[in-house]
Amino acid sequence: MFQLVSPALPVGAFSYSEGLELLVQRGAITGVEALETWLVAELQRGAVAIETAALAPLATAWRQWQQGVADARALESLDGWLLVQREAPELRAQQRQMGQSLLQLLADLGWPLPGPVAPLAWPAAFAWAAVCLELDSPAMEEAYLYGWVANQISAAVRLVPLGPTQGQRLQLALAPLMAERAIHLAAADPHQLWNGGVGAGLAQLQHAELYSRLFRS
Repeated sequence: MFQLVSPALPVGAFSYSEGLELLVQRGAITGVEALETWLVAELQRGAVAIETAALAPLATAWRQWQQGVADARALESLDGWLLVQREAPELRAQQRQMGQSLLQLLADLGWPLPGPVAPLAWPAAFAWAAVCLELDSPAMEEAYLYGWVANQISAAVRLVPLGPTQGQRLQLALAPLMAERAIHLAAADPHQLWNGGVGAGLAQLQHAELYSRLFRS
């Protein structure tokens, strides 16, 4: 788990803000309180919640393919469905880039894919990493949420600006919610969830129009 949430994981997560940069530039997020409200809303009903709920079925699809009882079609289908939940082209590109970087890293570390498969996005790659590292639910889901929150806070430290101590305090404050959401989402059907992060989706779509920007999303 620690390997997957390490800031040193070479997947390029540090270069993405997922629309946070636009919200800061527009004055929607100006301090730690607004950032916390934003993160809590996304953890409860944003796209990251749907992706987290999909980790368990993704891991099952990986194991079945690995054991030879199924092919990659179920995996590719769920991966494609998750990708279209992300409205912004920048976000879809982010998901693909991070997913391919993680799969390449795992192959280099001795965990090659079970066979040929279409390019997969970040949630599917994360689920494969969890299978390789024998990380089960709800630890897998909690690690996914923790990594997402850590990356958002890291971006906020550079954008708001937010002091490093404030960032760490916020990460600690959100830990109980992440643990609670991980348990809930591990048992949820991702197809029965809905993305209520309309503001996030609009921010992600509009980010590409910024004249000056630090982040790729």
